[in-house]
Amino acid sequence: MFAREIYIQRRERLRAQVQSGLILLLGNEESPMNYAANTYPFRQDSTFLYFFGLDQPGLAAVIDIDEGTECVFGDDPTVEEIVWTGPVPLLRDRCSRAGVTQTAPSDRLKQVVADAVRRGRTIHLPPQYRADNVRKIDQLWHPRAAPAPSATLIRAIVQQRSIKSPEEIEQIEIALDISRQMHITAMQMARPGVVEREVAGAMEGIALSHGVRLAYPAIFSVHGETMHNPYYDNVLKAGDIVVNDSGAESSLHYASDITRTIPVGGRFSQRQREVYSIVFEAQEKALGLAKPGIEWREVHRLTAVALMEGLKGLGLIQGDPQEAVAAGAHTMFLPCGVGHMMGLDVHDMEALGEDYVGYTDTIRRNPEFGWRYLRLAKAIEPGFVITVEPGIYFIPQLIDQWRAEGKCSRFIDYDAVESYRDFHGVRIEDDIVVTAEGCRVLGQPIPKTVEEVETIASR
Repeated sequence: MFAREIYIQRRERLRAQVQSGLILLLGNEESPMNYAANTYPFRQDSTFLYFFGLDQPGLAAVIDIDEGTECVFGDDPTVEEIVWTGPVPLLRDRCSRAGVTQTAPSDRLKQVVADAVRRGRTIHLPPQYRADNVRKIDQLWHPRAAPAPSATLIRAIVQQRSIKSPEEIEQIEIALDISRQMHITAMQMARPGVVEREVAGAMEGIALSHGVRLAYPAIFSVHGETMHNPYYDNVLKAGDIVVNDSGAESSLHYASDITRTIPVGGRFSQRQREVYSIVFEAQEKALGLAKPGIEWREVHRLTAVALMEGLKGLGLIQGDPQEAVAAGAHTMFLPCGVGHMMGLDVHDMEALGEDYVGYTDTIRRNPEFGWRYLRLAKAIEPGFVITVEPGIYFIPQLIDQWRAEGKCSRFIDYDAVESYRDFHGVRIEDDIVVTAEGCRVLGQPIPKTVEEVETIASR
């Protein structure tokens, strides 16, 4: 946990922003894999962690803004439970570390909610993303209907969590130190005859050896054109390139999110080197653009223009790259966003709603293909932590569909693209913090230039 004063100050700011009523935050429960006693690894709700720091299942908290009180609801283990779990600190002692002095048994929560409802008080809830917590909310309000998620609360949480403190940056960089080990290991293991799962397993083992877990299921695949590829059964062959998108959590659950593209056996082919260099230069462009006040959708657009300029140099794009992007031609090669917020969640605060996190009342989501997948569009501010991850993807099914429709044929040379249909994809990703002057790439450098990657991958 952080120092208790940090959690106290966070809750004070939240009370000041929401102004009145009660705030109800649910922690997560353990989730069974196949029977009740065999559970998935526990992961606490990130908003509960942010304001209370308590990393145990079965907790809930009520912040009564009008009365100026805070209470955490939960139960101490019985002796029979301790037989299986071992001794744990009492709830009041754990809460003291977060600056909370009032606790109550979990079954008291229903009475608190019922009393507030009877008195007509406003209860602010965040959205619930787990079915068990949805049921818990329904049971707390039964037989009445539970209130809708509170936009006031969501905006207050997003405003506060978006700006990362020095302590949070330190945690992200701890996670990045682990990620660096994972990526260098993957580069060294990527040899002909190796099965993808061997590398994916070794990376997860590195995280576990540090007492932490992956921030998300690792993507390690020769099919880099599949954005979130969960498949690890391909055998690496000479001439392949592998997209490795993987990151770890720190012990306080702050995430890292890094992508490198690796030549199997240590050397890029000439064609691979050309495409990789286009993505590398586009990422450098994005890093140079990232500064306070710029809208991230503009960073995305200008990065897409850089990609189109590079593809024009290969003969895949014709005409003016700016016009090609305006027409959406880039989305066949980049059907996703060039970055997203990151912190306690790898897609930070996505459970609260992307439109609250990445958009504003005036900057709305573009519904067009490719553009609608931007998780971040609004102007960025000092303290934002953002991934920067341009890529070029050759997705055969998408190429075929667009060619059949004649889509963007003014800009895309489909005959030339056809010779790349089995190329797969390239992505390069780093994590940055926005500073007063621009941005800083977080963590120790991870091999990224063609020469650096080939040096590590050929050892």
